[in-house]
Amino acid sequence: MGTWGSGNFESDTALDHLSIVVDRLVAEVAEAMADDPVTIEPDEYWGVAVPCNLELLHVLVQAGYASGSLPEAGVVEAWKETFMAVWERTIDDLEPSPAFKQERRAVLNRTFDRLADAAARRP
Repeated sequence: MGTWGSGNFESDTALDHLSIVVDRLVAEVAEAMADDPVTIEPDEYWGVAVPCNLELLHVLVQAGYASGSLPEAGVVEAWKETFMAVWERTIDDLEPSPAFKQERRAVLNRTFDRLADAAARRP
């Protein structure tokens, strides 16, 4: 208990803080996905912030943190289905170039898939 090393996450307080941050990232995504679909359209705040939160969660997992706090893989996959349906339905209203649309779709799919995979592999 207490402090066991000199690293930034090698104390009870640091891990408590990390847990708060991870829980917040997950809760924000869950709330956005349960809210009115308009809030996750590509030009809305949560349409941009949800993938950012997922990417941050994945980075933390890759660094060896946060895997125990991830939602189940099936939850992440359901989020992906909901998010991508809204994205596909609304992206053309913003008149993106075909190249941007293709690249962004690939990034979004990869973002959800990597987190779902990490959630499925957690101990």
